[in-house]
Amino acid sequence: MTNQLRGVLTALSTPFGQDGAIDVEMLRRVVDRSIDAGVDGVVAAGSTGEVGALSSEERLLLIETVIDQAKGRVPVIAQTGATSTAEAIRLSQAAEKAGADVLMLITPYYEPLSLEETVTYLKDVAGSVKLPVMLYNIPAVTGVNLDPATVRALAEEVPNILYIKDSSANWEQALQLIHHHSDVIGTFIGWDAYIYSALVEGSAGVMAGTANVVPEEIVAVSRLIAEGDLNGARELWNSVYPVIDALLSTPFIASVKAGLTLQGLPAGSPRRPTADLGPEDFTRVRDALAALRVKVA
Repeated sequence: MTNQLRGVLTALSTPFGQDGAIDVEMLRRVVDRSIDAGVDGVVAAGSTGEVGALSSEERLLLIETVIDQAKGRVPVIAQTGATSTAEAIRLSQAAEKAGADVLMLITPYYEPLSLEETVTYLKDVAGSVKLPVMLYNIPAVTGVNLDPATVRALAEEVPNILYIKDSSANWEQALQLIHHHSDVIGTFIGWDAYIYSALVEGSAGVMAGTANVVPEEIVAVSRLIAEGDLNGARELWNSVYPVIDALLSTPFIASVKAGLTLQGLPAGSPRRPTADLGPEDFTRVRDALAALRVKVA
């Protein structure tokens, strides 16, 4: 298998204005922040981007804006999964037409499916496009776990299924994917606390919402590991991990937006009913960034 997509991918936050609409100009700045920091790709309409709170029209606006702003500098991964096969196909074909490089498919999450139903959905949607497809395994949301054997079977049967984002938080499963199935599928770990470990183990890369907030540091960890400087990578990871931990230990979407705002990129509030960070959690994120000597407002 040819693995063209590798490295650090930012799961982009979606900025909203005071009117609650997508703040397109701020979104462009958020895209540039990650690309200027050296990430290897950006992800539009993922979980960190509040995809569940977006209409289909907003998702397409988001995807088209990210593609336009990236301007071919890095690959754009568009999350086009939906709660029905027909809608996922429509979004996927629209994203393909707009110029996305890779499609990522979350499985339907409103009504938990059986594994057999999930596999049928993934085959149908992947078969409707020619772009490379990344499976998105997040069983805490979908209620279905794509186990390594199932993932391998899908990759062997469907030619354009080339990647998986594994957000199962199951380290044993992640290791199986990395060490036993990398000949047929590239594994991106989507659990931010595992960034260092996943890269050391040889994953294709990581997809991180925290890369909105500390992209330079995560990219530097990745580069040091690729260069074989594990001591340097570990030292840097130890310094940035308290920020990762602060972001993960508070409501995540709101904490990422707070982290962006603290660094001069006001991303607005999350879509209701998700609330802004409370004062205590906001202080924790601010103090963690300050301890890393990141300039905060």
